[in-house]
Amino acid sequence: MMLPVGSVVYLAEGNQKVIILNRGPIITQHGEDVLFDYTGALYPEGLNPEQVYYFNQEDIDEVVFEGYKDADEKRFITLYEKWLLGKGSEFKKGQVLH
Repeated sequence: MMLPVGSVVYLAEGNQKVIILNRGPIITQHGEDVLFDYTGALYPEGLNPEQVYYFNQEDIDEVVFEGYKDADEKRFITLYEKWLLGKGSEFKKGQVLH
């Protein structure tokens, strides 16, 4: 289950909340393009370009708050899952660096 934008989570071994800002970012890691499930920022501070967090569903320890969902969210999830099975499958999954 993919969490909506605006969800607030604790990451594994984390002691500060992170708010989900984006889903499906592709970044360069170790010289190759990789796919993460989420982009996040510290909560309640919000986005600081110097502190952007990339993480995957399996890196989430606890969901504190689940963001807003509506018909557009459901449509996004459907299209994103199709993309993951097609073009998205070309990308290796990114690894959280500790």
